[in-house]
Amino acid sequence: MQRKLINLTDISKSYNGQLVLDKLNLDIHENEFLTLLGPSGCGKTTTLRILGGFENPDDGKVIFDGQDITTVAPNKRQLNTVFQKYALFTHMTIAENIAFGLKIKGKSQAYIKDKIKYALKLVNLEDFENRSPVSLSGGQQQRIAIARAIVNEPKVLLLDEPLGALDLKLRQDMQYELIRLKNELGITFVYVTHDQEEALTMSDTIVVMNQGYIQQMGTPEDIYNEPTNAFVADFIGESNIIPSIMVEDKLVEILGVKFPCVDTGFGQNKPVDVVIRPEDIDLVKPKDALMTGRVTHLIFKGVHYEMEVMANGFEWLVHSTDMVPVGTEVGIHVDPFDIQIMNKPESEDEEAVAIEE
Repeated sequence: MQRKLINLTDISKSYNGQLVLDKLNLDIHENEFLTLLGPSGCGKTTTLRILGGFENPDDGKVIFDGQDITTVAPNKRQLNTVFQKYALFTHMTIAENIAFGLKIKGKSQAYIKDKIKYALKLVNLEDFENRSPVSLSGGQQQRIAIARAIVNEPKVLLLDEPLGALDLKLRQDMQYELIRLKNELGITFVYVTHDQEEALTMSDTIVVMNQGYIQQMGTPEDIYNEPTNAFVADFIGESNIIPSIMVEDKLVEILGVKFPCVDTGFGQNKPVDVVIRPEDIDLVKPKDALMTGRVTHLIFKGVHYEMEVMANGFEWLVHSTDMVPVGTEVGIHVDPFDIQIMNKPESEDEEAVAIEE
């Protein structure tokens, strides 16, 4: 693991008596692409603004490279922010926009000229120096906003939903551009989004937030394959989440049917929640399965078919490249490794944090 660069310690923040962040603790490492992911109002943008110095926490500390910067002004921090609304100066050329921060720092004309050329090449917009921002597409404006940030040589680039205004194809293109930039520049990216696909595509580390708390933190693979609670499972991709009974180690009862699984340590005959991803369900002949049901809905999604199967009183969501017509009786097969067991919340408060948006 790379060197720890930023440490947020016991960060709390309220607006008009409403608690937005509650004793949040987070470490961010050098050269990491870390994404803060969650629904609106979960505290992710507030966390980013506290990092950038645009908000002060009510409690807690922001430690950057060993220094306490909790009350340091934004322009004195080695961080730059790219906002969703790119905030380009429309009365300036592209070159003047990129040079703005460097001029404030008193850099020489030769230095500024070199930096403009370097930044435009990095974002694949060479020869755009004399263009006006209003003549550019949304994707081009977004690249200029990034170029303006990176010429200041920040150790950390903060990005607040910067792709939100772009269409799907452009958004996907920019995801690859951001990964390339991060690898070429060797700086730390902290990225805010509510888009699960963006988070899974670009991140080294995903921090899933809800109601001011970190619900889970890990690699995209960990978050997707091993969600810690129902909120994370439901928020990251589509899931079948089913109240079940852990009979004993490696055996769980789902909707009255005992399925082998790989989880241990949950006790005997304990209520649990089971998560099974739609793509992990195989529809087989009824005689070859522990549970049978009937296909009730079918939609073609391009890459796969999305089906709903009514079995044992539960509507199962199934993704498959094989089409099974509506009305067909099928068996539901799930490999033991693909059955994810989660503890049930111990209190209504915990459940509210875990499930409410």
